[in-house]
Amino acid sequence: MNNTINPRKGLTRRSFLHIAALAGFAGAAGAARFFPFSPDAPPLLTVRKSFPLMGTQLNLTVYSQDRDQAEAAITATISRMQELEGKLSRHQQESEVGILNRTGSLDHPSQELRTVLELADTVHRKTAGAFDITVLPLLTLYQQHKEQLRSQPALIQSLVRNIGQEQLHLTSSQVRLDSKDSKDTARNAAENAGDLGITLDGIGKGYIVDQGVATLKSFGFQQILVEAGGDLLVSGSKPQGDPWRIGIRNPRPEIPRELLTVTGENMAVATSGDYFQPFSPDLLSHHIINPKTGFSPPELASCTITATNAALADALATGCMVLGKTDSVDLLAGMPGCEGLFIGKDLKVWKTDGFAG
Repeated sequence: MNNTINPRKGLTRRSFLHIAALAGFAGAAGAARFFPFSPDAPPLLTVRKSFPLMGTQLNLTVYSQDRDQAEAAITATISRMQELEGKLSRHQQESEVGILNRTGSLDHPSQELRTVLELADTVHRKTAGAFDITVLPLLTLYQQHKEQLRSQPALIQSLVRNIGQEQLHLTSSQVRLDSKDSKDTARNAAENAGDLGITLDGIGKGYIVDQGVATLKSFGFQQILVEAGGDLLVSGSKPQGDPWRIGIRNPRPEIPRELLTVTGENMAVATSGDYFQPFSPDLLSHHIINPKTGFSPPELASCTITATNAALADALATGCMVLGKTDSVDLLAGMPGCEGLFIGKDLKVWKTDGFAG
């Protein structure tokens, strides 16, 4: 049963990354000239490359009428995405995030990290704290103890008390993590290193997808799809001029159901679900954690958000999983260009009026 909610009446989880880009012939002067894709158009060359990135396998495919253009685009895209992984990944000890988590502070953060942290703060405020990148200590404990942690509410609450993005301080020259109850911030960062930490899993991959698209555009590509499992960004139309049609994963594949889709051009799509990194067989405990309770939100099996960029869609998908469908629809009603589709644990489906499904 599909229910459409009128917003004016009320209210690493990925295992596959794929990039496809299509472009025309690059002129001798360096400017790309694009030709319509038709039966009479010259055949497209296909250039492919696979490599590990962000804990997944990146499969990059570029279609072009110029092999040099395609290979140059692949090289630049790989380099740019690896550069960003080296700054934003919590799994790399010497990344900017790795240094911040290990030492409690980071001097002279890059513009890319600043951009992601500023967007994280915006989404944190818009979701009333439902999206929070400081849940790393609690997430790490769940990953270590899985469902057994649910039987230790006192331990969970002890960690929840020290979670909150207000302890993350960003200035023009430094990022710092401070405990909520500390008065000596300079000493606090060092003392709490390891006890505090951030994870950009719910926003960083979306940002890297956005930058992958930007790199391909710089080589003259106009028709692009970049996908990181549950996150993707499409630019332009499909080769035949049709809009992209994106399938939304069934959160319970053992229960057959009609495929849900979202259709459009120039949009980002991100899906968060309880099935990406489950900590318990019943899927009631998983990698998405309510920072206020310390437990996984109980209502939704998955949430799909469409937005203008993948970083925003990625963060909102996580935040809306925590908020639940009613509060999420209220939130999205005040965010132009953002729509949502929500699947409950009982597999009932709700969507905002503007969701292009």
